[in-house]
Amino acid sequence: MKTRTNFPHQIAIRDPEFIPLSDGTRLAVRIWLPVDAEERPVPAILEYLPYRRKDGTADRDASTHPYFAGHGYASVRVDMRGSGDSEGVLLGEYLKQEQDDALEIIDWITAQPWCSGQVGMIGISWGGFNGLQIAARRPPALKAIVSICSTDDRYADDIHYMGGCLLNDNAAWNGYMLSINTTPPDPNVLGERWYDVWMDRVKGSGLWLEDWMRHQHRDAFYKHGSVCENYDQIEAAVYAVGGWADGYSNAVFRMLENLKAPAKGLVGPWAHKYPHFAEPGPAIGFLQECLRWWDYWLKDIDTGVMDEPQLRCWIEDPVPPRTYYKERPGRWVAEPSWPSPNIEDKKFYLNADGLGDKAGSQESLSINSPMTVGAMAGQWCPHGLDPDLPGDQRAEAGGSLVFDSTPLDSPIDVLGPPRVLVKVTSDKPVANLAVVLSEVLEDGGVTRVSYGLLNLTHRDSHESPEPLEPGKAYEVEIQLCEAGHRFTPGNKIRVALSTSYWPIAWPAPEKPTITLTSGTGALMLPVRSECSADAELHEFQEAEGAAPLRKTISRDSDYQWEVTTDMKSGVLTEHQWFDEGRVTYDHHDGWTVESTHDEYRSIHPDDPLSAKLDITWTEHFERADWAVSSVTHTLVTSTATEIKVEADLEVRMNAEVVHEHAWRLAFPRQLL
Repeated sequence: MKTRTNFPHQIAIRDPEFIPLSDGTRLAVRIWLPVDAEERPVPAILEYLPYRRKDGTADRDASTHPYFAGHGYASVRVDMRGSGDSEGVLLGEYLKQEQDDALEIIDWITAQPWCSGQVGMIGISWGGFNGLQIAARRPPALKAIVSICSTDDRYADDIHYMGGCLLNDNAAWNGYMLSINTTPPDPNVLGERWYDVWMDRVKGSGLWLEDWMRHQHRDAFYKHGSVCENYDQIEAAVYAVGGWADGYSNAVFRMLENLKAPAKGLVGPWAHKYPHFAEPGPAIGFLQECLRWWDYWLKDIDTGVMDEPQLRCWIEDPVPPRTYYKERPGRWVAEPSWPSPNIEDKKFYLNADGLGDKAGSQESLSINSPMTVGAMAGQWCPHGLDPDLPGDQRAEAGGSLVFDSTPLDSPIDVLGPPRVLVKVTSDKPVANLAVVLSEVLEDGGVTRVSYGLLNLTHRDSHESPEPLEPGKAYEVEIQLCEAGHRFTPGNKIRVALSTSYWPIAWPAPEKPTITLTSGTGALMLPVRSECSADAELHEFQEAEGAAPLRKTISRDSDYQWEVTTDMKSGVLTEHQWFDEGRVTYDHHDGWTVESTHDEYRSIHPDDPLSAKLDITWTEHFERADWAVSSVTHTLVTSTATEIKVEADLEVRMNAEVVHEHAWRLAFPRQLL
């Protein structure tokens, strides 16, 4: 990413400032804006997060917000209630309180002398979620949003459940939020009140996993904040952005199809990062693209951004399977609208001898997968780290039902959601089915293209699932994650079905055998025709951002991921270790931060009840003779009837324990 330091406007930084809410709570904010904004008011761009503006997102903020300010905007980064230097307690994600606070924030922004009265919102992940949710509340000043790596459906397409299967990221995400909710405000900012504010959040935030495990189906808990419940509530213009390597690309396509508000979509090869520095690349001039969007909607400048195709996607070329890519080769394509008339389903039958254009003989095919199938799946939500992408899928073939095509004679471009239709029986009342779409290269390597999961008790409804009747046949459809991919001549298309996908998803309570009839099921591929308009697309500018943050690194970050098998017991263990290093922020009076994440995920290939997640987070903050730290630990196991959670919290100040708490919980499995 190119660093840019010269801008059309000189920049002033205001930090800390505080936004007073109606209940007396004060939210900390950092503002970048043109130095003459009070004489010449400008539109404002809001980013609203719980991830600590002072350190957690400081590097990203430094590259992004001054860039917008230098181009004539007030860029406003707010610490959410109960986070960073803000007062109050954060009790959960996407609460009504969060939205209510945002409406007051927007009112405060528009009342400032430097604001023209026009507001946009930008954010990735949580910030992408709440941009959509706040837009659905229709504050009059909010004219446009940029929502990156987010979702419109908190149950069906978020970090908690997928196809009705319990994602292991549900507990991992809890571990992170349990940890970050223990972190302190800066005493230099809040003065003597800092300790009371800190203790309020440490003692009051709670164990969010308790809510997520009590709500195992798509009920009112998840419908709140899911804008798919009523897309028409959104009137602000929406730029939806995603990446194929991310866990959140699907919502881009649903929103383009369903929003009545002006909407555009962009999907690149990226993982869970902003596209001007995300990997896999290529990165793009995303901040320039945002400026075209903001100028159009907030300054009434015709930048041409709305004259271009509604959807732009990166079609990935085949590559050898790797757990990390610096870049993914491919090309940009565009669709004038979505759904596209340029895409038609191509049907491949699941025949006993592989994928075929015509239905073959009907034979019973059964699978009872080892619980270790899925070990090469990578992260549910990769961040572009080395390594966190899916590895070589041929290691999974022995535990799956595999259907290969013959070598292709011509290329096939796929854009959209692949689907698999099958008629299945199960010998157990609860069973999961994983479907993986891959490309088999001529040298035998197998690269995953997409995948999907379905808890078969959710075959008709996520709200009211029903147990399977053993031996009864059910027709089910598994929709895979959206994909943009070119299958090339000489390679094969592979569909692999398994009854396990560990460690992405928690296993069913019993090891099921699933039987399907060959010649009746099918893969439906959304095949895209060549389009001459693709060659006419404008090129993205070079990726650039503002100057990086000044900081001193006294210990480098480190990320490790090991997969081991105990040859005596047979237990497979995946161990992830992430050390964010030791960083001192030079502009914050020696504010020094350390954080580590240690996670073990283990299972025996023959025993679903051996599944175990063991997650430890540590946080440490110090300055001169002052230091605070916390250790959080979460252990998840299960029986045939319950999911069990043990969690522990210990908080220290200058080595003395100032707070500790233990949770011992058990949740009945609700067809899980």
